[in-house]
Amino acid sequence: MPTQTKSYRQLRFIFLMATLNLMVGATTAAEGDPSAARHNVILVTIDGLRWQDVFRGADERLLSHPDGGVKETEATREAYWRDTATQRRATLMPFLWREVAIKGQLFGNRDRNSKARVLNDQHFSYPGYSEILCGYPDPRITSNDKIFNPNITVLEWLARRPGIGPNVAAFCSWDVFPYIINIQRSGLPVNAGWTPIDIAHDASELAAYNRLMTQLPRMWSSVRYDAFTAFAAKEYLRAKQPRLLYMSLGEPDDWAHAQRYDLYLDSILTCDRIIEDLWQFAQSLPQYRDNTSLIITVDHGRGDVADQWTSHKISIPGSDQIWIAALGPNIPASGERTDVEVTQSQVAATVAHLLGEDYAAAVPEAGRPLPLAVDVHEPATSAR
Repeated sequence: MPTQTKSYRQLRFIFLMATLNLMVGATTAAEGDPSAARHNVILVTIDGLRWQDVFRGADERLLSHPDGGVKETEATREAYWRDTATQRRATLMPFLWREVAIKGQLFGNRDRNSKARVLNDQHFSYPGYSEILCGYPDPRITSNDKIFNPNITVLEWLARRPGIGPNVAAFCSWDVFPYIINIQRSGLPVNAGWTPIDIAHDASELAAYNRLMTQLPRMWSSVRYDAFTAFAAKEYLRAKQPRLLYMSLGEPDDWAHAQRYDLYLDSILTCDRIIEDLWQFAQSLPQYRDNTSLIITVDHGRGDVADQWTSHKISIPGSDQIWIAALGPNIPASGERTDVEVTQSQVAATVAHLLGEDYAAAVPEAGRPLPLAVDVHEPATSAR
């Protein structure tokens, strides 16, 4: 055979290396390597958790006052009371203050002139969740009744977008969410209330959780314990790797309505642990590691004074006051925001923006993405 020239051998080497790179790249993308993977979002809501408890920690007025309904005052004080607000809030929500506040952003500390509020004029759950998920208040929604939402949520909108859908799912403690997300129209997987869990990597563990749901006494007929919601969300994340996972926790609101500040605090700590566990699990998966954002918020505020903290409605001052937290690889680590005002209606566009979609442009009535909280594809716009 003729002797190959040096230039020919060089060209052949370059061609072979380029071919190998293409093959490796295709295999890597197919296997979900994070370097070539998509961005993901985990959205979490915690029903009725006051900004006062998030930013100040346990409220001494409710630890010592009969209106707190605390059964074992000394034990509760030992668990949650500390000398400073910084210590108290870190005790109550250690993951939020150790991880999110350091590496992400928090809105809603009114002691720092950071104001987060709802736009709807009802200040309770269904109107709040609809505003969160749709990006705007709807004056037609005036109750918590099980009525299918006439509005399209950002979950449904994103599930229809190329490259995202249908990889969207919701796991919720409150059984009204199939109506808020309108499963009749959206067709999204929504596991809510005391519905059995249908996905787990361990069949015996799945059976045990479902058996417990039928055997445990139910404090609330419409709200299951958050531990079940957390298990279902984590197992779905493991099995299906959705681009957008929504988890809604409900116990803090119900313990507040029951006038049990001790159990309200316990449930807040549990929520913090649930979120930490889900976040750490996501970071252990190649599809999510360093490629996922976390948004945490609430559906409404509640009263501040001792005889009103248990409830929330338009006539109770403070019921419109909420908080929002954001964490992710493309979210600047600004910590607690000061001298800023945001609204609940901005959450939907923020979630979409993190996934590379312009929900605010497609739905003009929706709020803009949170200011400076995201920096993925283009600068966030100001609030609506």
